[in-house]
Amino acid sequence: MKILFIHQNFPGQYKHLAPLLASRGHDCLALTLRVKKPADWKGVKIIPYTLPERKGQSLHPWLIDLDTKVTRGEACYRAARALKEKGYTPDLILAHPGWGESLFLGDVWPEAKIALYCELYHLSDYPHLNFDPEFDKSDHGLQTLRIRMKNVNNHLHFPHAHAGISPTRFQADTFPGEFRDKITVSHDGIDTITACPMPDVRLQIGDSVDVTRKDEVITFINRNLEPYRGYHVFMRALPRLLRERPNAKVLIVGGDEVSYGAAPPKGQTWKQIFIDEVRSQIPDTDWARVHFLGRIPYDQFMRLLQVSRVHVYLTYPFVLSWSLMEAMSCEAAIVASNTAPVREVIRHGETGRLVDFFDGEALVAEVCDLLEDDEARRELGRASRRLMLEKYDLNTICLPRQLNWVSSVMGGAKV
Repeated sequence: MKILFIHQNFPGQYKHLAPLLASRGHDCLALTLRVKKPADWKGVKIIPYTLPERKGQSLHPWLIDLDTKVTRGEACYRAARALKEKGYTPDLILAHPGWGESLFLGDVWPEAKIALYCELYHLSDYPHLNFDPEFDKSDHGLQTLRIRMKNVNNHLHFPHAHAGISPTRFQADTFPGEFRDKITVSHDGIDTITACPMPDVRLQIGDSVDVTRKDEVITFINRNLEPYRGYHVFMRALPRLLRERPNAKVLIVGGDEVSYGAAPPKGQTWKQIFIDEVRSQIPDTDWARVHFLGRIPYDQFMRLLQVSRVHVYLTYPFVLSWSLMEAMSCEAAIVASNTAPVREVIRHGETGRLVDFFDGEALVAEVCDLLEDDEARRELGRASRRLMLEKYDLNTICLPRQLNWVSSVMGGAKV
């Protein structure tokens, strides 16, 4: 079977599925902006394409997002048409539609099955909009209209798509009913062999961090440190947390950019804004126990999770982070926000502790309680890993489900 992958940052969410399908003898090809030259990756042929140069033009702000997606869609369409002219016709197109690349592929290959990675449909009601009023000062009536325009990309994809897949029920349920019925819920998968407990682990980073499981380590991870993932809540809780736990070391991972939500004031970063807000409340001796690690290589990231005594995870109602589930797989004790996506994997008192997203006092209390209770941490950690093994394991659960999904899209064809 010929399978075409479309992802602006390939492999993205297809990093396990694509090579597995290639290893089973399928002819797998990916179109992507990520590379500059054709390449072969784990049996997948990668073909680059480029975006056209665009002259500046005046657009309504609500159309900028759609304009970007149409630009990418046109570029991918041209690359796809060039492939067709060389005789290439896929049986199945697996596409992440979020950046618009797959908008017009049904016009190139109308007979191909198209299956979408359905990451999120943007909703304009609470708590999806105005969840955190501190950072949302906009006219909500206008915001509703802007978000409706943001979903135009989704609606342009729906008529051509035969099926969809979402990693969590929360994400799938954001989609409207007429397409939700086509979506299979199956997580991308957690590599529980790599993300596993390691009692004798040691994490060393430069001259500043050298910790083992004997140390009282509290971890907090964002792709980028920003309000959408609760960085401000964690930082505001930090002064009390450091006072209450004089031996704790706090390891914070994340970049200075913005992944989601509003940008900080011009010339500033959310990271520094909230450092500045709390720094005067923290003595130098306590501040020396706080380590901002930026973005770290995956092997160090894994040791960080393995050495964590309590891992804090906070998020708006949004896409669930892999880092939370990898921490669970490593048997970290979790304190997390009581928001809808989190509740899908964290049950209070069973696989972690839940606190109101905005309640920094409760956050500190739960972290301190777990740091004092070795047995509670062990029980929560073991239950967390058990859940990952039973429902989210990459090789035994998720990849087989994804293969079954591909087979169903193709009418039961063997994959």
